[in-house]
Amino acid sequence: MELQIDGLNKRYGAVHAVRDFTLRLEPGILGLLGPNGAGKSTLMRMLATVTRPSSGTIRFNGSDVAKSPDELRRTLGYLPQDFGIYPHLSAIEFLEYIGALKGIGRRTLRDRIATLLDALNLAHAGSRPLGGFSGGMRQRVGIAQALLNDPRLLIVDEPTAGLDPEERVRFRALLREMAGERIIILSTHICSDVESLATRVAIVDHGTLLADEHPLRLVRGCASLEEAYLQIVTGARVAA
Repeated sequence: MELQIDGLNKRYGAVHAVRDFTLRLEPGILGLLGPNGAGKSTLMRMLATVTRPSSGTIRFNGSDVAKSPDELRRTLGYLPQDFGIYPHLSAIEFLEYIGALKGIGRRTLRDRIATLLDALNLAHAGSRPLGGFSGGMRQRVGIAQALLNDPRLLIVDEPTAGLDPEERVRFRALLREMAGERIIILSTHICSDVESLATRVAIVDHGTLLADEHPLRLVRGCASLEEAYLQIVTGARVAA
């Protein structure tokens, strides 16, 4: 399994949001780090087939995603940064709806929902309307919908935003269990999440890939991944 990104660009008028981005991914967890406005969410929307690139290619297992998006969509799990809900539906009803859209069989879906609600500490609230959920609980429902179809490619944008420390630990453990046979792209501004999970780290600023390395190599000579990240971003800005 392979995700190949070659020369990817995205422009919005005069704004060049993603610049000549090239990366090759195999199963494991990629931690995507960058400041606000770095182009991370734009990149992830292109990988999730929500936004079309201005130029460049994305290939999943050799297939051009722009030409044949359905092959990727069948095995894709995606949690965008701004995740919407239907407040009058219960968590179970909402996940049943999303599962039906993804074409998951009823029996498989029922079992999958029960497993995910338990794993994300939501089993007690499954029948409650989403409108009464806290921000952290809604985020966990978003994580559940991204995992419903047992995706081979999982893209999660700021997934731990709004989660308390215990929930973050639970989510990290869930991702760690899944990582062996999937490509997982985790975008976050929380360096500790990346440091504890990622098998690779990509640092992005102004739409440009500044570094792509194993986290242990990135932190060599630094006290932490956060220090290494700040040095790389600051150095790139000074050079520019």
